[in-house]
Amino acid sequence: MTTHPGNWPVSNPVDLDQLDDGYTADEIEQRQAFNAQRARFEITLNSIRADLEEQPSPASIRAAARRWHDAITAMTDDLSAALQRNTA
Repeated sequence: MTTHPGNWPVSNPVDLDQLDDGYTADEIEQRQAFNAQRARFEITLNSIRADLEEQPSPASIRAAARRWHDAITAMTDDLSAALQRNTA
């Protein structure tokens, strides 16, 4: 059997937990925070997309998008005002 790079299963698996990647603990923590934030963004965006895909017509898709936009904008205004009050 001919093998090509990237075939699964690999003949000699690498223990990824044992790799020394050379990153400091702070860099690893920053990367984990970035990945968590990105994952939260993707989950949220995919949830909105799922809601839009459930709409029966192009007009209802646009109406639902406007509702999402309005809700996000209102929430942004509320959070910004609260933060401004707390930091002033």
